[in-house]
Amino acid sequence: MTIVDRFLDYVKFDTQSDELTNLTPSTPGQMIFAQHLEKELRRMGLEEISLDENGYLMASLPANTDKKVPTIGFIAHLDTSPDMSGRHVNPRIVEKYDGKPITLNEKDNIILSPEEFPELLHYVGQDLIVTDGTTLLGADDKAGIAEIISAIHYLQNHPEIKHGKIRIAFNPDEEIGLGAHKFDVERFGCDWAYTMDGGEIGELEYENFNAAVARITIKGRNVHPGYAKHKMVNSMRVASQFMQMLPRWETPEHTEGYEGFYHLVGIEGSVEQTVITYIIRDHDRDRFESRKREIEHLVNKLNTEFPDCCSSEIKDQYYNMREKIEPVIHIIDIAVQAMKEAGLTPKVQPIRGGTDGAQLSFKGLPCPNIFAGGLNFHGRYEFLPIPSMEKAMDVIVQIVRIVGER
Repeated sequence: MTIVDRFLDYVKFDTQSDELTNLTPSTPGQMIFAQHLEKELRRMGLEEISLDENGYLMASLPANTDKKVPTIGFIAHLDTSPDMSGRHVNPRIVEKYDGKPITLNEKDNIILSPEEFPELLHYVGQDLIVTDGTTLLGADDKAGIAEIISAIHYLQNHPEIKHGKIRIAFNPDEEIGLGAHKFDVERFGCDWAYTMDGGEIGELEYENFNAAVARITIKGRNVHPGYAKHKMVNSMRVASQFMQMLPRWETPEHTEGYEGFYHLVGIEGSVEQTVITYIIRDHDRDRFESRKREIEHLVNKLNTEFPDCCSSEIKDQYYNMREKIEPVIHIIDIAVQAMKEAGLTPKVQPIRGGTDGAQLSFKGLPCPNIFAGGLNFHGRYEFLPIPSMEKAMDVIVQIVRIVGER
């Protein structure tokens, strides 16, 4: 089975996660997919295969050398984003892309155009896997799974590449921030690992946002509007006032690189009560803490104008893994060398988001992130250049070879 065959097989499984179920995995499709992968790994003859009740699948390729070699791991996630349907994914291959707009869905006039997505032009002449315009594709992160399993299969067929024990793991619920929560780092038993969960070809990431979620609850007072003067407090209007007090330009649509932001992700309200939800992001820990204090400051400011109407709840979600990776920076050097030997120019850059690797790094498993090759994740315009997926597989093989030789 080729890497493309694997990927096209995997995207048939509906594995959207759901943050409202409070289950692990959060949706049954993820366990069904994990069971499918478990059978595939058993057919391949891997060892130490385990699938626990929470949907965490692990396996080993045993060492083929007597040398003392570190045990390294490769990780990808089972779920796809809840942002768009992952059911009945119907991918197709656009052969030798010609640089023109791609009609994804003629009936609904859904077009993947280089005018809106100029990165398409980086892949002229390559075969692309695209959607039919009604679902996401699932390259995030089924491309990563296909790359890991295909690399393991390649290593099985090339015993001349000497290596230590290689561990692989596929986990649920990364897209809702819970992928690492029940990941048994001790059972995984690696010196370090890599998540295959990045985007465009060549990406290598060991910095990510510090992240928190803030929920601001505003209590109002409802009075008949005809007799409301000096009596009514409309919680929705107070919420609007709060939103206007935050820095206008510090939002996702106005920031890039290392710039942090406040991102409004939810409003639910009436005159009596409104709840607004923000996510807070910044690469710098001090600025991150300052952003959280600013939320609390604005809440206190509103309470001076509308006594005791406003409260906040702020919860940290994850932290920048850089502080855990820098003491073992050789694992980045190895990935950089592997990319170069695969014929790539590494793009070492910060993640403007999170990754399971960040949480795993703070649980004691240093775990930077490597590209899986897809673009435009989480929506109908997602696409995957086939050569990028093949190169990601090659990078895994090169990492294994380099570690074995060192």
